[in-house]
Order: sequence, then structure tokens, then C-alpha cells
Amino acid sequence: MKKLVECIPNFSTSNENIVKKIVEEIKQVPKIQILDINRDKDHNRSVITFTGEPESVIEAMFQATGTAAKLIDLTKHKGVHPRIGATDVIPLIPIKNITYKECVALANKLGKRIGKELKIPIYLYEKTAKTTERKNLANIRSGKISGKPDFGPEKPGKAGATAVGVRDFLIAFNINLKSNNLETAKKIAGKIRKLPAVKALGLPLKSRKIVQISMNLTNYKKTSPLQAFKAVQKEARRSGIEILESELIGLAPKNSMPKNPKVALLLKNLKAHQLVDFKKL
Repeated sequence: MKKLVECIPNFSTSNENIVKKIVEEIKQVPKIQILDINRDKDHNRSVITFTGEPESVIEAMFQATGTAAKLIDLTKHKGVHPRIGATDVIPLIPIKNITYKECVALANKLGKRIGKELKIPIYLYEKTAKTTERKNLANIRSGKISGKPDFGPEKPGKAGATAVGVRDFLIAFNINLKSNNLETAKKIAGKIRKLPAVKALGLPLKSRKIVQISMNLTNYKKTSPLQAFKAVQKEARRSGIEILESELIGLAPKNSMPKNPKVALLLKNLKAHQLVDFKKL
């Protein structure tokens, strides 16, 4: 039976030409399917979602990381999203006929090769982490970890460092507010973080003169997009603020969404391909 892995690399750029070149590298590898590409100017970040057979995914991701390292200078990077590298994070998710244990072995293989051949410091996170403190990606980004990188040189170059790991499926879900009050957005995010399986940040979108509650829903069965939306709406209204819209970054399982999410969640720009039945991939 064919094994299938999902990979969702995050790159520290919103430059269309750079993203195109990275995508071209991924597409050149056989048995790879690009599912979604998202670019955000204020975050200065791009998220590419693709699937493929295990060895194809590893090869595609190595080539993409090498291209990003050549084209993105992290020392000159500006953007509101936290990051540590040109290729900031490489999550691997088992989709079909493959175990988490097998994916952990793949992540180690990829991380070791990137560290050795591209000279990029590699930190293993989530299910691939070798210490408890490195399981949380936020700890790695904030520097709240001890010891050397898991692979590669100790000091990063212009491409920065990269986190590689195996994790469960998560939903990247952002809510934009009809406000530019960053302090209020941060307070709302702080309260939303108290919900189970939710990571949240309050961020400014300067190009639009509004603020955003940027969330990762790490287990949508514990906190669904609708529950997160209603919680943000409740807290925002306490401050006299309404929701402008929400946005889905990448993909989400169809069963995680309410009926008519464009209305229920104000997901105005939702594309049909973003809601997936992963069992049918």
C-alpha cells in the first residue's frame, strides 16, 4: 500500500518570485502533489502544503530548503510572525499507511542532511524532540532551550536555523478585527490561549491598519474553528470591537468546519480545495 506524508513548510518571505522558485523545486520531485500555497505580506511568510510518498517528500523538502537558503537573507527579514530561519519550520504529518514513528525517522534523516550539506542549524521539535523543552516550537523560537542544535553548525548564517518535526494535524486560523488596537488584540489572544489546544498571538497588520488574532488550533476536536471564533467575538465585543473577517491558512479537515463557514466564520476568501477529506487523499 502506498504511504502518504503531508508536509507544510513555512518560509520567511512573501516575495512571489522567491515562492515560485521554491515551489518549482518541490514540483520537480516525482510523486509530489502541491495542495495549497499561501503568502502573507504583513507576516512576510509563505506556507506551502504538499503531500507525497515519504522519500519524495524528504527530497523535495531538502531541495526547497536549499533554494530558500540561497534566496532569503534572514538578517534583513522584517515581519510580524516569529521565525528562526529562511525555512522556518518543516512539519511532517502521517496521512496514510505510515506511522508517527516512521515519520520521526524521516524527520531525523532530513534534519541531518540539511545540517550536514546546507550547514543550517536544525532543531527537532514536537514528536521528534529529544528533550521536553524542545517539544514546544515557541521555546525554540524564543531561545528558551539549552544545548547545541540537533544537527548542523552551532551558529546560524544568513539562512538562520530550521525546526524539523513530526506533529499532529493543526488548523492555522486567523481572525482580523475592525480595530488597530494592538494592546487589545494581545489581551484577547491571552484569553483565547486558555482554551484547550489553542495557541494565539495578537499581531498588527500594518498594511491594512488592523490587528489580527493569529491562532493554531492543535486539536480541533477540543476547540473547533467555530468555538475559537465565538470566543474571540465575545472578548472583542467586550472592548467594543467587531470581527472583520477570518482566514484559513492552508488546509483543514471538512469535518472541522460548521455548515457554510463563509458565513458562520466570515471566511470570505475560503477556497473549495482548502477543506479536505484526508481519508480520500
